[in-house]
Amino acid sequence: MSAPIGNPHRYDDMIGLSHPVSRVHPPMARSKRAAQFAAFDALTGFGAAIREAGRETEEKAELSEDMIAMIEARLAVIVRHIKEQPEIAVTWFLPDERKAGGRYVTTDGKAKALDETKRALLLTDGTRIPIDDIRFIAGDLFPEFA
Repeated sequence: MSAPIGNPHRYDDMIGLSHPVSRVHPPMARSKRAAQFAAFDALTGFGAAIREAGRETEEKAELSEDMIAMIEARLAVIVRHIKEQPEIAVTWFLPDERKAGGRYVTTDGKAKALDETKRALLLTDGTRIPIDDIRFIAGDLFPEFA
């Protein structure tokens, strides 16, 4: 006969027994054991949302008048040498597609054209860099310590 529900000693006969181990089936890895409950995750997509919220972005920096003048002067030099497709490195602000802000990236390539109507610098690989997002331009055309 079974022990009454309120009896705290009803499992005393099993407490000292060892855990059963199958002789036929190897033990399941902990990662696989945990994965079998993934379908019951009540917060599906929550982990991705947390990672996205934690991903940091930068704000676009305001350039000084001197920096703007330097960028415009370097763009003018590039336009004068555009037929040579000069090799340049452009540091520019790339807006984030999902949230406010973005990040600064440096793109290396050969200058192809300056689209003045759309205010963009075009590279031979098809990259279009908005002029208003440029922070710095480097290349063989520009002496760094002038």
